[in-house]
Parts: sequence; C-alpha cells; structure tokens
Amino acid sequence: MANVDLFAIGNALIDQEFKVSDDFLTAHHLQKGTMQLTDGDTQARLYQNLQATQVYKGQASGGSAANTTVAFSALGGSAFYGCRVGNDELGQIYLKGLNDAGIQTTIQSISEGVTGTCMVLVSPDSERTMHTYLGITAELTDQQIDFSALNTAKWLYIEGYLSTSETARHAVKQARAIAHANGVKIALTLSDPAMVQYARAGLDEMIAEGVDLLLCNQQEALMYTETDNIDAALVKLKTLSQHVVITLSAEGALISDHDNTFKVPGRKVTAVDANGAGDAFAGAFLYALNANLGLKTAAELAILISSQVVSQFGPRLAIEDYTALLQDFQKECA
Repeated sequence: MANVDLFAIGNALIDQEFKVSDDFLTAHHLQKGTMQLTDGDTQARLYQNLQATQVYKGQASGGSAANTTVAFSALGGSAFYGCRVGNDELGQIYLKGLNDAGIQTTIQSISEGVTGTCMVLVSPDSERTMHTYLGITAELTDQQIDFSALNTAKWLYIEGYLSTSETARHAVKQARAIAHANGVKIALTLSDPAMVQYARAGLDEMIAEGVDLLLCNQQEALMYTETDNIDAALVKLKTLSQHVVITLSAEGALISDHDNTFKVPGRKVTAVDANGAGDAFAGAFLYALNANLGLKTAAELAILISSQVVSQFGPRLAIEDYTALLQDFQKECA
C-alpha cells in the first residue's frame, strides 16, 4: 500500500437526509443536535414515516471520520480510511465514493452483513439530528483494517463515535500503539454530545494517555470537562492534548496550544444544514497542519471549508469545490 499522510478510522454510514419540523423531532422523542443509535426495524419505521410526512433531500455517503478524510484528500492530502461495510450495494457505493475521492481503502473492509445507514434530520434552524443503525460497522474490528500504511503516516485520526463499540476501541488501541511506535501524531474528535453523555468511558479509553490534537464543539467541551465556561473547559482539555480546537458554530473557533490561545472568527453564510460541518473543519485543519501552514491559517481554512458545507445540503462538497475554495483562500492570503 502506498504511503499516506492521514490514516483515519471510523464508521461507514450511508446518509438519508430529510428536512423536518421541530414537531416531528418532538413527536419521535429525538434529541435535537445529537446522534441516537437504533435497530434496523425501528429505523425502517422512522424512514417510512419520514417519506410520508417530511421532505427528502437525498442520499449521501457519510460517517464522520470519512467526511473528514474526504476534505483532507480533496484539498491535496493523501489518505487511507479503515472501516467496515456489508457485502451489499450500499457497501459498494460507499467504498467507491471514497476511492473516487482519491482515498485508499482495503478489500478487508467488506464482510457479510448490512451496511450502516443514518437518517439525517435537518430542522428549520439548520441543526442536524441523527438516527443511526450502525449495521455491520458496529462490529468493526482490527481484522477489517490494513495497518501497514499507518507506519509511515503523519497523522492518525479517530472519531469519537467509535467509543460505543468495544471491538472498535480495541482496533483504536492497536492503531495508537503503532502510531506511538512510529512517531505518528494522533488526532481525536469527541464527535457528538451524545457520545460524551452516554459513552464517556469509551472516549476516555480512546484518549488514553493523551493525544496531539483534540477537536470538539462548545457543548461537547463543557459536557466532557463538566465545567460551565469555555475557559475552564480549555484548561482541562489542555491536560489531554498538545493542541485543542473548540468550534463555536457561527462565531468561529478557539485554538490553543501550550503557548498561545486565540480565536478565529466565523464567516457569515446562510446556514442550511449543519451535517458534516465539524467533519469538514477537522479535515481542512489537519490538511493545513500537515502542510505546515500554522495554527491560525489552519483554522481560517477550516472555517472557510466548513462554512461552505453548512450552506448546502449534505455532509460533503463536490471534490472540485474543495480545490476551488483552497485556491480562493490562497489568493486571500497572498
């Protein structure tokens, strides 16, 4: 396998996206802004209800770390994605989407079972709420991952959603050991307030003795550190990571390392769909760090890319759009 800059591990999910009312979320006991796990039958019933009463926006390949990897690759980085899909049509669609984006995968990812699906419900305020049937990705193990490219990678990226799976956490532990042995930096995202609330022990296990880059949003930061203000949260998070990034929605992002803490303002856009915004931020931020562009420039590029994701439906931009945005950004900085 060819060398890559980014080695990512995460869930493999096909998104079905709908515009929904707040009343629909309330009626179905769905906590806005979080991801809720479910079984196949329950999700199928919700899907039928959605089709009958809400507005369908389309299907897209998702998975948090995969969205991050697509952004990283489309901007010009090289990447591998470790995941588990079923030997079915959705699994083929999923891997083809990654390969078309220039991301390396392995045939080991394919196994008998059903590829996971996620109902992405976008409310009028553009917030995304997710109802997820993990399918075979719930059983992601080290057997589906070809770790060979990790030996020479620059970054290992781990999504917090893996915290719910014991076998996935074991795979992450193995990946962390390889990364440490080869001087590969480790980045982790807390992923979702629901992961902090319901799978905290799993997150703690994956963070272990610490990481090089920790990404989260403001709500996740406050919940995970059990504090009531962002400054106090930052103090605690800096004991776990050399670099901390806290995204602040439309207000931008707070960036901190051992020496400096600074805020980068957001960009004014009309928010349509927040699905994938944090993922895109992480991918662009990692790309810029890997290109030695510095923390401030990395944050500015990440905010540009994520603001464009927010202004359209779906968790990813067209591949050529990432490149165009990077070119525009480079002109701004010139």
